[in-house]
Amino acid sequence: MKINKISNIFQLAFLRHVFPINCYLIDETQGLTLIDTGMGFCKNGILKEAKKLGKPITKIILTHPHVDHIGSLDSVKNEYPGASVYVSARDARLMNGDFSLNKTEPKLRVKGGFNSKVKTKPDVLMNTGNMIGSLKVIAAPGHTPGSIVLYQQTSKTLFAGDTMVTHGGIFIAGDGSWIFPFSAKATWDKELAIKSMESINKLPIEWLMVRHGKLINHANSKIGQAIQHAKAALSVD
Repeated sequence: MKINKISNIFQLAFLRHVFPINCYLIDETQGLTLIDTGMGFCKNGILKEAKKLGKPITKIILTHPHVDHIGSLDSVKNEYPGASVYVSARDARLMNGDFSLNKTEPKLRVKGGFNSKVKTKPDVLMNTGNMIGSLKVIAAPGHTPGSIVLYQQTSKTLFAGDTMVTHGGIFIAGDGSWIFPFSAKATWDKELAIKSMESINKLPIEWLMVRHGKLINHANSKIGQAIQHAKAALSVD
């Protein structure tokens, strides 16, 4: 595991060269906010870094509930039972095994792996515009129906979850390269994913922090290029 620090943000990078998985700890003075919990093996690294920082994890935010985002949720929650777990109101249904679609949603199959054995239930259901400490919740449907991103205005940082991937290039969810095709294959609606990022990229984004891949600096223009690439790939499909 490698630790990258920017401002009050700690990126915990696992398996960087094989199957990169990033979790994030945000130091919010009174406690730590964890963004996504990784696979089961990520538990030790998360708990070790939290103990090193000397503060409890008080909030656990899930950008969406695919298995590689909630794999160590039970373990972290057991260690910090007072931590509140956040997930979008829409994707809370996926955590409960409900894969039905709303009338207004595209009739496409929800993809990706879900772990029915996870015991922890969300405490808070998020909606776009909610503030969680220094983080603003923004709806970003596409990868899943209720995917969210988080934006920290002070550092102009976007925590993009799987709405983007930066391993083997920079790609919108649903687009990708042969080096890391997994996120693309697990994306529910490619067209909606593009629209979500077009809207989000209107924000000033200095740092792009994704689930799978490296940190990206001066991110707006690079996100814009990824959007154009995804549009071109979609037209070919």
